[in-house]
Amino acid sequence: MKTLVVMCLFVLPLAAQTVKPIPVETLRDKIAGGWAGQMIGVSYGAPTEFRYKGRIIPDEELPRWKPGMVANSIDQDDLYVDMTFAQVLDDKGLDATTEDFGAMFREAKYRLWHANLAARRALKRGVPATLSGTPKYNIHANDIDFQIEADFIGLMAPGLPLAATDIAWRAGRVMNYGDGIYGGIFVSCMYSSAFFEKNPRKIVEDGLACLPRKSPYAQVIADVLLWHRQHPEDWKRNWQLIEDKWNRSDPCPEGALLDFNIDAKINGAYIALGLLYGNGDFGRTVIISTQAGQDSDCNPSNAAGILGVAHGYSAIPEDWKAGIPAVADKTFSYTNFTFKTITESTLKRAIALAEKTGGRREAEVVHIRTQAPRATKLEVWDDYGSPVERIAATDARFRRTGTWEVGRNEALLSSEKGASAEVEFEGTGFILVGQFLPDGGLADIALDGKIVATVDVYPDEDSMKNRESLYHAFNLKPGKHTVRLTVRGEPYRESRGAKISLQGLVVFR
Repeated sequence: MKTLVVMCLFVLPLAAQTVKPIPVETLRDKIAGGWAGQMIGVSYGAPTEFRYKGRIIPDEELPRWKPGMVANSIDQDDLYVDMTFAQVLDDKGLDATTEDFGAMFREAKYRLWHANLAARRALKRGVPATLSGTPKYNIHANDIDFQIEADFIGLMAPGLPLAATDIAWRAGRVMNYGDGIYGGIFVSCMYSSAFFEKNPRKIVEDGLACLPRKSPYAQVIADVLLWHRQHPEDWKRNWQLIEDKWNRSDPCPEGALLDFNIDAKINGAYIALGLLYGNGDFGRTVIISTQAGQDSDCNPSNAAGILGVAHGYSAIPEDWKAGIPAVADKTFSYTNFTFKTITESTLKRAIALAEKTGGRREAEVVHIRTQAPRATKLEVWDDYGSPVERIAATDARFRRTGTWEVGRNEALLSSEKGASAEVEFEGTGFILVGQFLPDGGLADIALDGKIVATVDVYPDEDSMKNRESLYHAFNLKPGKHTVRLTVRGEPYRESRGAKISLQGLVVFR
């Protein structure tokens, strides 16, 4: 009996493969549709990004689309970060490693936020690329970052979700972990499905099929699909159910116990909402995934990109794509790509990946040995508990020594050697929150009287970053703990100063 089970497990994936022909020109049109969809979606949603948190954007406050707005996409990180990851595959080949992706990311000159910023800082401080996205080094491990950058993978994996998942693990590991990587896998697998599938619900189901059902991300998407079946005409009812069940326990220091939510899975739910309730209509898909709020430019970018593949560039309504020809030869910021050249680059990689996975090209037709989606391995970071309290740095519970001044965003600032701030809390975890500063310096962190780390608050770029993790720790013994920050009065490397910013403590239980 055991032998029979093993044989079945071996045979089923092979039996599920089907060779499907697709003309090269059709493949090109679909890839162009995917990149164009991203450009349109991010440009439409840009004016509302994180302006509507925990609430639906009213109809009258939605942007009014004008074709020229798409020029905004040339300078959007959704596109240029996506493309610089694609460049790694062009340079290193389809087997590019996590270290290859990390090397590019470490030297990237563009501004970054959240998981991306934490990863680049870790890489520059000697953390290996295989660890820079893990919760130990990256409090944003579950954030949206890889989800908004994974389009390049699905666009080169027509009907090849397993190949897409493999690349996603290698690239996504740089800045994310667990649900943060699953966001990129979900998006990649939906793109992969869209090359041969137009039904939006089936596309979302295929994306879900790539995720382990025990992951919180998969549970969110399963709920969205269930509620879509129960409320097929009422996306706002589905949105409210998502909000009530899943808009909680976000560990991001900018969002914990606040209305800001950059978590991958809730924003992934908004991508699914747009696809499901848009029901194949390009404009409606863009609008719903925008109207859901939070990261309202990234979500329609993903949704419109996926639908752009399903229907192809030629079928995107003219009023939505009319502005693309005017910018088709413009180079995206921080890249060597234009709309035309990224389409051709992606096409070459798609054909190469098809050939690598058992397909072949014959003249102007690519024969793809398609793969059935299959759940990937389970990796979850959800043992941090729940955020239960935010203690502001100005709160009397913070006992301070030395000179501190009050800055913007309720921050306390000091560059005086030996100045300290200590607070007692009851919980099993915490995030010490502050700002990263271009003139930031070094500080020592003590937990329960023992120095556990020396940290810096330099962002590695010439801009301040608000509400970041100076230090975090979880899985502490339940009970009372103290954490103390002591200013060293020393600059970090090329920093312009030795200043430390402290905004408070987020307590977890």
